[in-house]
Amino acid sequence: MAERTAAQRVALARHSARPGVCEFIQALFTDFFEQKGDRLYGEDGSILGGIALYHGRPVTVIGHHKGRDLNENLTCNFGMPHPEGYRKVQRLLRQAEKFSRPVITFVDTPGAYPGLEAEARGQGEAIASTLALMSTLNVPCVSIITGEGGSGGALALAVANHVLMLENAVYSVLSPEGFASILWKDASRSEEAAELMKLTADDLLALKVIDEIIPEPEGGAHTDPQFVYQAVDKAVSVHLAKLLKEGDCAARRYQKFRAMGKINSSGKETL
Repeated sequence: MAERTAAQRVALARHSARPGVCEFIQALFTDFFEQKGDRLYGEDGSILGGIALYHGRPVTVIGHHKGRDLNENLTCNFGMPHPEGYRKVQRLLRQAEKFSRPVITFVDTPGAYPGLEAEARGQGEAIASTLALMSTLNVPCVSIITGEGGSGGALALAVANHVLMLENAVYSVLSPEGFASILWKDASRSEEAAELMKLTADDLLALKVIDEIIPEPEGGAHTDPQFVYQAVDKAVSVHLAKLLKEGDCAARRYQKFRAMGKINSSGKETL
């Protein structure tokens, strides 16, 4: 099969039939108990989270939730969380820390919701606080980028010890359309932008932003979900076992992120 372009991977990452957090929870976990609300403002359908058993071990599971049809998309705000969604994440992370439960997150969002009402309720602070909290957790954290990982809205669920990525997922500071609009004032040049942004799994593994690429079937994750569930299960099992054995999760996570983009005295990246 010919190598896919970055733009083609973006299209696959956004495919409406691509497995989402609901499907991954159903396939990989048992006894899932959803927890709702941020205990401050309300419930945000774009974040799904709760406690579950993973191969018999209690874990906290959190993920971005996109819809399958128009009504569900509206309920889930097209996978773009409001501040209350990130504050729900914080509540679940604190609970995981309290009960020593590993955290597993599924990342798939075009970004946090940028609307006026979200800003009025403290969107920037909510994301920043989530980043700060996740970075200091003493429990193992594994994140899987399953579709589109956009900006701080995605990173807020991906400050993990190990970050895994599906083969056709993408992960970047903003969308290719946004990149093209800012750089060239022309969103139609998004395919060109995608090639420049280094947003594919191969690019990010080379840069050591992620730790492993999880393979997909030839036509994309939506063509054979069972293949994807098995591949994700295998990868998460290996990484979680390693983290549980190593311990010292907060310090290791700190070192991992501090090392990204480090330049030595000769001007070369040390990664």
